[in-house]
Amino acid sequence: MQKYLWLPIVVMMCTVATVHAQEKPHLDLQHIYDPTADAAADLLKAEQQAAASNKHVLVQIGGNWCIWCKRYYKFVQEDSTLNALTEKNYVVYHLNYSKENKNLPLLKQLGYPQRFGFPVLVILDAKGNRLHTQNSALLESADTYDKEKVGDMLQQWSPQALNPAHYTNQ
Repeated sequence: MQKYLWLPIVVMMCTVATVHAQEKPHLDLQHIYDPTADAAADLLKAEQQAAASNKHVLVQIGGNWCIWCKRYYKFVQEDSTLNALTEKNYVVYHLNYSKENKNLPLLKQLGYPQRFGFPVLVILDAKGNRLHTQNSALLESADTYDKEKVGDMLQQWSPQALNPAHYTNQ
């Protein structure tokens, strides 16, 4: 009988491990954007990463001061479908726009996307060519984002959707 005394402890430890594995990771909503980053160099790295993995670059432009930027980030991170869609198709880069660093030379290269407010999403191909600029207000629903609209946008600008082979016989 004594040799089975440890069994409840092992079962309890496994249960605790399972509970922790199911918890959502903590999202740091105060440090999504880095005002001190060398955004031009970081964006170049993101393009190289995208080229190596057959993805596009999704540039989310905004700042840690922006409630809608935080909402978009949290919305996509916490939705398993949108998160998977993003990870499958994009290398994501959070380009800072704040009083500390507006990154105006990069925004000029991207076609002045700040005209749409924040966050604004810019999709680049792996060579850095701008494919699409998305006014995120069009993806909103009340005080959050609309899953279907965000998902549609992510799918419609994915590398697969823009594959020329899909359109040769049309």
